[in-house]
Amino acid sequence: MANYDRAVTVFSPDGQLLQVQYAQAAASQGSAVVGVRGSNSVVLAVEKRIVPALQVERTEKKIVLLDDHIILGFAGVRADARVLILRSQMECQSYRLTVEDSITVEYVSRYIASMMQQHTQNNGRRPFGVSCIIAGFDADGPHLFQTEPAGNFYEWKACSAGRGEKTVRDYLEKNYSIEKTSTDHGTIQLAVRSLIEVQSTEKELEVAILKKSSPLVMLTKQAIQSYVAEAQNEKSSKT
Repeated sequence: MANYDRAVTVFSPDGQLLQVQYAQAAASQGSAVVGVRGSNSVVLAVEKRIVPALQVERTEKKIVLLDDHIILGFAGVRADARVLILRSQMECQSYRLTVEDSITVEYVSRYIASMMQQHTQNNGRRPFGVSCIIAGFDADGPHLFQTEPAGNFYEWKACSAGRGEKTVRDYLEKNYSIEKTSTDHGTIQLAVRSLIEVQSTEKELEVAILKKSSPLVMLTKQAIQSYVAEAQNEKSSKT
């Protein structure tokens, strides 16, 4: 198979682009990220990498603003994500200047997916080893999209990327309901619990909630710990 992975544009005999598969594997090894769309809010929750004692913590951001009403979380290669984030932020500004209106969540998701797909069809490039979850508000309400290294993008009610992606998604499929996500508390609770389910050891989490016409809110460590404790108590009560 090695003869078919020396260029991104060469298909293997079974019709696969091996470089794209390598990029997908890189994204699946990244820290877990979960997105949940509620009735009046969207929530992103991520596992935070352990920051070395001498490193400034603010340089490790897994959730960023693309525009006032759109946020992005990612799993995979941080350097690749930084390129996508910068270009997407510039596109949001350009769109606002040209159209004189805010960009839609689907538009920016399609833009990111198009950039990723372009890197699967040209020699001299490699696919982006990152999977992105884009959440935000349009005029018709909240939206949640996910992009993949191959250039595909999908809209979800709840989704996950990174380490333990399938396990988290199975948990979300079993536990997601309109009733649970009708409140901000329930939406955050579902996102946090889905990460707790797949953690082999207790890790630090980062949780962001975005509401329509409101600034992005990053939950404090104390608030996150209260959700974690609630999830662990309910989990232990069932066993």
